[in-house]
Amino acid sequence: MIHTPSGAFPQPGPRYLAATRFFDIDDVALRTAVSTVCAGALDDTERAVRLFYWVRDGWRYDPFGVTMSADAHVASQVLAGDRGYCVSKALLLCAAARAAGIPSAIGLADVTNHLTSEKLKQWMGGSTLFINHGYALLHIAGRWRKAAPAFNIQLCQRFGVMPTEFDGRADAILQEFDQHHRQHMSYVADHGVWSDLPFEKFSAEMLAAYPNLAVANGDAAHDFVP
Repeated sequence: MIHTPSGAFPQPGPRYLAATRFFDIDDVALRTAVSTVCAGALDDTERAVRLFYWVRDGWRYDPFGVTMSADAHVASQVLAGDRGYCVSKALLLCAAARAAGIPSAIGLADVTNHLTSEKLKQWMGGSTLFINHGYALLHIAGRWRKAAPAFNIQLCQRFGVMPTEFDGRADAILQEFDQHHRQHMSYVADHGVWSDLPFEKFSAEMLAAYPNLAVANGDAAHDFVP
């Protein structure tokens, strides 16, 4: 697994197009879905844009459904469900991109959600800091672009949140302000990108930061903690 620190970009190559533990791009259902979404697209830019919106709006954002099961983060398993959270949806986008011939990497960053609901804030132990927020890094037309497909359009409309839009030519990260000009998302730290999800590191940090996550996952969660 290759890690590229924040401030740098990977050298695109076979490692960013390969099947991995979490990017199981040879899965038949995944390849069939990607082929359908990308049918008729003229180039990688159009393919990437189609895949972004497919993931953004095709899976409902559900932070309360987070699990530290490794299997739940495998792209084909995310595909088989109807919801996800920032990391699982970013993983699906990365895998779909690779299946379409677009190099990709998974990025992790810490973000503050200034509009976190009280219910979610309590579940997070009173914090509004989301560690290890996931985003996809896609190599399109010779350049790397960040794409965060977390919040589906229905959720954005319900809560007055500005949807993240992607044209394949600029980064598509979570919006700083909502539709009422209130501060929404702040990026606190970027931890770089990986050629596959560093699951053991990721899960250990998540379980340490959010005790309720460990309780919700029970003893099974600890199977993946080094």
